Amino acid sequence: MSVVQSFATYKENNTIEDGDLVVVYLARENMSIIRIKDGEYFNCKFGSYKHSDMIGLEYGSKLGSNTGRGFLYLLYPTPELWTQVLPHRTQILYIADISFVMNFLNLKPGMSMIESGTGSGSFSHSIVRTIAPTGHLYTFEYHQERVNAAKKEFEEHGLSHLVTLQCRDVCKDGFNLENKVDAVFLDLPAPWEAVASAKKAFKQDKIGKICTFSPCIEQISRTVTALSDNGFVDIQMYECLIRFNEIRVIPMWTIEEAMEKQRAIEKKRKRALPRVLREAADSEQEEEAKKVKIESADDSNASSAVGTPSSTTGSEMDEGVVKSETTPSVPSTPLSSETASPSTSSDPRDRIDPKNVMVTRLPVEQRGHTSYLLFATFTPATQPPNLTQQNAKKA
Repeated sequence: MSVVQSFATYKENNTIEDGDLVVVYLARENMSIIRIKDGEYFNCKFGSYKHSDMIGLEYGSKLGSNTGRGFLYLLYPTPELWTQVLPHRTQILYIADISFVMNFLNLKPGMSMIESGTGSGSFSHSIVRTIAPTGHLYTFEYHQERVNAAKKEFEEHGLSHLVTLQCRDVCKDGFNLENKVDAVFLDLPAPWEAVASAKKAFKQDKIGKICTFSPCIEQISRTVTALSDNGFVDIQMYECLIRFNEIRVIPMWTIEEAMEKQRAIEKKRKRALPRVLREAADSEQEEEAKKVKIESADDSNASSAVGTPSSTTGSEMDEGVVKSETTPSVPSTPLSSETASPSTSSDPRDRIDPKNVMVTRLPVEQRGHTSYLLFATFTPATQPPNLTQQNAKKA
């Protein structure tokens, strides 16, 4: 007998069975969810995968394709992964906003909460997993087709016993709940119209939290006014922005190492040239060297003529010039890196080991604004008795 699969908890045996849902992970941006049926196949760019080969494997297993060209991972469907693979009926909340909202609403197991609207059910799955096993979610959606789709998903994902889903326009008709919930989340075009009804839905003897999710600052302004008029306190607004940082490891070259590396690159480039071009480049270098020799000789003649006494004859002056020129020898070709230093005879990449430095940089494009998150606190009209009052009653 197969164990009932639920998004709120993990399976005890952690084994894939016929009829289970599996998230197929190919890459971070390439995931999909499938239902395992014996005899069917999953096809992707790496090849074809039999469902029968997946049955009996543990969740998290790595499965190779029949072509041997690639592999995939078989993951257990969690609310986080469901957010990545769900069919979009509306715009959804992603993990950055979801985790932020649940933290500020102080959600924990056993709490009751209102969500409006349901949309594609991304946030609903995370809420139910957090308040399970004894909590309850009241979720509202005004579009009937989206209600039907969400209801089917809650049943397939083993969450229906923790969720009450209603098709209702709460901005006009309210929630029709009183003294029921600990927290409220409003993702509506006009959340200020639902604030008064949300106040009635809070448990009147406990502190509660409310959050609205609005893309425009004008919506925030009107909601702040409504919250203040209805007695909510500690009103704060936040904006969740994600900034990705690319981490790279780069070599930190010294000046000497960088020059040595450049010489090696030039040397390698020369070896890669065709023979004709290499000989032409060598001849050009020889010509340049001869020009340098002639220019240096002319400069030496001029300096010798100026510094020689007038009693010296022309032939003696010429011999002196020749003798002075024979002392410093100018090579016909420039010194290569091999003759300049014996330590440069090997490839610098084999020899030089620069210090590696880890750096970060921001990509050119960053994901921008999603929506503003507005939080407020509901204070009860009647305070519960404190410990002293409870002891007095007992006495």
